[in-house]
Amino acid sequence: MAARVRRVRSSAWMRERTARSLELFHEAAKRVPAYRAFLKAHGVRVAAIRTLEDFARVPQTSKADYLKKHPLADLCWDGVLARPAIFSSTSGSTGKPFYFQRTENLEEQYSVLAELFLGNGARVPDAKHPTLVIIGFGMGVWIGGTLTFRAFDLASRRAYPVSILPAGVNKAEILHALRDLAPSFAQTVLIGYPPFVKDIIDEAIREHIDLKKLNLRLMFAAESFTERFRDYLAQKVGIRNVLRDTLNIYGTADIGAMAFETPTAILLRRLALKNKQLYRALFGQAEKLPTLAQYNPAYVSFEAPEGEILLTGMSAMPLIRYAVGDQGGVLSFDDVVRLCRESGIDLKKEAKRANAPLYELPFVYVYARSDLSTKLYGAIVYPEHVREALEERSLQRYATGKFSMQTVSGARHDQSLQVNVELRPGVKISSRVRKEIQERVLARLLEKNAEYRNNHAAFPERVIPDIVLWPHGDPKYFTPGIKQKWVIKEPVPKTR
Repeated sequence: MAARVRRVRSSAWMRERTARSLELFHEAAKRVPAYRAFLKAHGVRVAAIRTLEDFARVPQTSKADYLKKHPLADLCWDGVLARPAIFSSTSGSTGKPFYFQRTENLEEQYSVLAELFLGNGARVPDAKHPTLVIIGFGMGVWIGGTLTFRAFDLASRRAYPVSILPAGVNKAEILHALRDLAPSFAQTVLIGYPPFVKDIIDEAIREHIDLKKLNLRLMFAAESFTERFRDYLAQKVGIRNVLRDTLNIYGTADIGAMAFETPTAILLRRLALKNKQLYRALFGQAEKLPTLAQYNPAYVSFEAPEGEILLTGMSAMPLIRYAVGDQGGVLSFDDVVRLCRESGIDLKKEAKRANAPLYELPFVYVYARSDLSTKLYGAIVYPEHVREALEERSLQRYATGKFSMQTVSGARHDQSLQVNVELRPGVKISSRVRKEIQERVLARLLEKNAEYRNNHAAFPERVIPDIVLWPHGDPKYFTPGIKQKWVIKEPVPKTR
């Protein structure tokens, strides 16, 4: 499949996107009891769905109106749970965790991007260039760590031999490996949540580990980041070609590594930052730069009606026109080439100049979750849990219950969760009140959010919420008469 990605043209990928989507729809309509019932309830005549235009009129599915309304077995092929499979879980941040069954096809899908990434480096893994892969994702029930391990294991057996260290979210273990194990290899691939990888790099430098001698390459997932952040890390570890030696994955517990940055996607994103006309042509008037990735229609396809991302993909629990809760858009490779040309840019010449391979896979770009949340070290944080803490009786004498939370970055790109809390009239800002609110908010997050709890166990000092107290009615976050904005998406500097 990696060879196909390198050679297949855009038009062929778009034909495959249509064929695979229709094929999966009809197969699921026959063999998945829950989906068959869903279509019947919505009055869909399955035989009438013959074209992509027909398919676009099929009702959307989601976790709330499809997955949670049917027994687990009915969501699987032929209504059967008794098959070789692995389960992954969501964090349970919106209530109870949801469990997704997966089979080997998701591992194979991820292994293709792993193979492409390994093959794009200056030192392709072989006997002369032994490669160490350090996995810094959580290795529990969440999909990131275990799926990444299996993907690189498959890629290693099929194409490029690598040694894998599944360290998990364990900073001390990763630092030991960088100091004592990585120097034996020609290159090291460090994989993890973007802020966690940054923490590792900063700490390694403080401990006088010479990262530039390790020929580090970096892979990320779970959240977006800026090109300035990418350049910051590249400078710290000595990466010369960020197009080939960094990669961010657009993934989900629902269906694995759905899309991924390629040298083509990173190049295009950076070109858009320099060319306002191209930026507007690709992403509209959005102020925040989205994640830009490419996807393989042999495994998954995307739509974006009215800016809402829908995916269709094969899994043990197949998903058809499924809303993942993200906003963004989709583009074919030919669309992108045309938009570049209209903006005065020859994409193929730019790729040659940047020493970047061009893949003609279609693109998906993603802004932020539409379910009002923020992310901290890969963990999705929801306002409901902060609200529950502020509603506790012990805090009601201090706080009104209104707040705004945001993930903020310092001058060195350190990340923290800032919670701006409105005080009741007459209550003065004090360190005692701040500490009491901080303790209760932290306790609630640890109680309710498994991913947050896992991160706190691994690096507690990084995820303790930063509580900022504001006088009653302060116009910065709590203008009277204005609907409260619980989550602030725009990246901002730390307030205090």
